[in-house]
Amino acid sequence: MYLKKIMAATFAATALAGQAQEKTFSIIPEPVEITVTGQGEYLIQRNTVIRMSEPTLAPSATYLADYMERYLGIPLQVELPKSGKSRKKLSSAVETILSKPSDQPCIILKNQKNGEIPGGYQLEITPVGGVRIEGNDEAGVFYGVQTLIQLLPTRAGVLPILPTLKIIDYPRFPYRGMHLDVVRHFFPVDFIKKYIDYLALHKLNYFHWHLTDDQAWRVEMKCRPELTEKGSIREGEIFGLYPGKYQPLPYGGYYTHEDVHEIVRYAAERHITVIPEIDIPGHCMAVLATYPQFSTTPNEPKKAALTWGIFNKFNNVLAPKPEVFDFLKDVFSELCDLFPGQYIHVGGDECAKRWWQESEETQQFMREHELKDEKALQSYFIHYVQEVVNAKGKTLIGWDEILEGGISEDCIVMNWRRPEFGKKAVRTNHRTIFTCSAWSYFNLKESRIQSEIGPRGPLSLEKVYEFQIVPDSLTTEQQELVWGAQGCLWTEYIPTTWKAEFAIFPRMSALAENVWSPLEKKDWINFTRKVEMQFERYELWGARYSEAFFRTQDIERKR
Repeated sequence: MYLKKIMAATFAATALAGQAQEKTFSIIPEPVEITVTGQGEYLIQRNTVIRMSEPTLAPSATYLADYMERYLGIPLQVELPKSGKSRKKLSSAVETILSKPSDQPCIILKNQKNGEIPGGYQLEITPVGGVRIEGNDEAGVFYGVQTLIQLLPTRAGVLPILPTLKIIDYPRFPYRGMHLDVVRHFFPVDFIKKYIDYLALHKLNYFHWHLTDDQAWRVEMKCRPELTEKGSIREGEIFGLYPGKYQPLPYGGYYTHEDVHEIVRYAAERHITVIPEIDIPGHCMAVLATYPQFSTTPNEPKKAALTWGIFNKFNNVLAPKPEVFDFLKDVFSELCDLFPGQYIHVGGDECAKRWWQESEETQQFMREHELKDEKALQSYFIHYVQEVVNAKGKTLIGWDEILEGGISEDCIVMNWRRPEFGKKAVRTNHRTIFTCSAWSYFNLKESRIQSEIGPRGPLSLEKVYEFQIVPDSLTTEQQELVWGAQGCLWTEYIPTTWKAEFAIFPRMSALAENVWSPLEKKDWINFTRKVEMQFERYELWGARYSEAFFRTQDIERKR
């Protein structure tokens, strides 16, 4: 708390009179436009009614009511539109209710369905009418609710007195994502849902779920039950920075179909799409520990590799064999059926091609299929899986290495290496998501002065905030292919839920403003002022967070 008081004093000057009105609010991400409309105010009282234009807005209304009661101890009433009438009559009746003044101010949620920018909304607060949120679509209503939440107190007992204002807002990018690696370390369903709530509170709309890798296979496959019976368990863990100290500590866990259905439903209610990732043709040690015959070196022991926990020194590449392609068809077909979203992530990164080079059987396959090199073979794998995914009506996403051997234009590229690889993807006409590791990997330490174990860094809050998502030198048409950006959390050194929260906060807040707010509204000094209030919100949510930003600023101040 002492450090936060220092920061409050340090940034108090930014709140002085004479600055723009919108900078007196601590809303992250910064809205497009905030206008203070009067001197009055509106108090949300116990049992204030939430009304909605249609039943499909019930999740947004329920979310707000749950938040108010859980964190502030103020129960609200959710009033659903009455059923039993024709659609036209019901719509007319609801519109009358929403447009006429109420005896008591209330909270109104309305879906305008106006076809404008998806996710856009208007929020207006008046002393007489209460709160009115009008979204361009259902998601827009939900995002308006998130902005309303950031106008509420950050502790229970403080009255929720709201200023009279009007906010016009919409997202900068369609894709605003966060990733979570559950392979290196497993996280329970309840935490996955909490993680999704963190995304929702920041207006992020894609959850990239990294489910398989060298260290484990974490999702049940009815077509191949052995994958979780064998491939979800490793024999030991590494403690400390790699190579660290190995301990024989059996470790395992996976998500059932029922778990997946629950998580997907939970995310959908928060307008978040879940993107599952099964990583191929490299990073497949868990597959090869289960099916050694899928390897280019089937006679070498594979199970031992799972004991490394963090890194492996073994062959982890799939061989181009008929039984392997049958396996891929089975697994990706089931994955498409299990996840209703449009996108399936195929991985495709860090494929150690030396194993293909050293395999005569693989080289023979390449000659028979006229594949000029191992990059072309990797492309062969990606194209094969893409056909499976496309047949299910889905779209393929892969890490930027999938570009190396050539891919079709409808594949989406996720750029994790230097931005130059993202530029290449855009220039070859691919939608591209920028999640460049130097700016977006939250497993990196936030500051060099942190004592917590973690890999190289630092990745400061300011560096996340200032990441240039759209690279220079792109044409207007190419800029349109920049779909958005994402933060990633790899968990080699993150074995617990508290450390996961510690790694993502406050950097997720910086990411959120970078992907949502228009460039002209981005202001690092203003953001640092808002961070003080954001830390109070983390505490209200019961979330752990890093104080590296405060400590670094304090050190610089003393200098």
